[in-house]
Amino acid sequence: MLKVCLNGGVGRHEHPAVPVTAEEVAADAARCVAAGAGAVHVHPRGEDGNETLDPAAVADTLTALRRACPGLPIGVSTGAWIEPDPGSRVAAVRAWTVLPDFASVNVHEEGAELVATALHERGVGVEAGVWRPGALAAYRRWRVPALRVLVECMAPDPAEALANADVVLAALPAGGPDVLLHAEGPAVWDVLRLAVQRGLHTRVGLEDTRTLPDGSVTAGNEELVRVAVELGAR
Repeated sequence: MLKVCLNGGVGRHEHPAVPVTAEEVAADAARCVAAGAGAVHVHPRGEDGNETLDPAAVADTLTALRRACPGLPIGVSTGAWIEPDPGSRVAAVRAWTVLPDFASVNVHEEGAELVATALHERGVGVEAGVWRPGALAAYRRWRVPALRVLVECMAPDPAEALANADVVLAALPAGGPDVLLHAEGPAVWDVLRLAVQRGLHTRVGLEDTRTLPDGSVTAGNEELVRVAVELGAR
């Protein structure tokens, strides 16, 4: 499965095509689905353009996406940079009036398992984000089931990112949840190729990179998805 990560915390000053409003997100997602994306990951934005867990903003974004892309699996982020207080993140999840299909929770963040538990109790699939090999110990202590493990290679150096991917993938328990492997920044395309080679889920989008494999600036999410599909991601 190829997931498109539409926006993250990327601003228009970083790329002019990044979708911000619910309507922009929905239209961009529809183009990406036509290009080959099988799921979407989005960071809803508030009226100020900033990432938010606010129930109204989440509802607006999810409703627009489902209207534009019926049946498309949709996920959101619960990253601590959006709301630093774990209790407030849990409260936000419990207040959502429209639910995503899944949500990512970074296992190294304070209160991560509490957030994951709140999601699970509401029937939202949990994606356990493992950013580095050291986070594996925290993941193993989780008592809440995960829909998917996100092996997220955040090292900017491609060689280091690939090495970290190998370590984490080798340490994951056999027979566990599905794995999605991806990177951010310069390592995106190398790690995506590794995911394809290993038959793993992966993702691409403006949240992770603004450049194509040849180093040129991409036109936007649709082009990133098309290139990923050409490289073998599905």
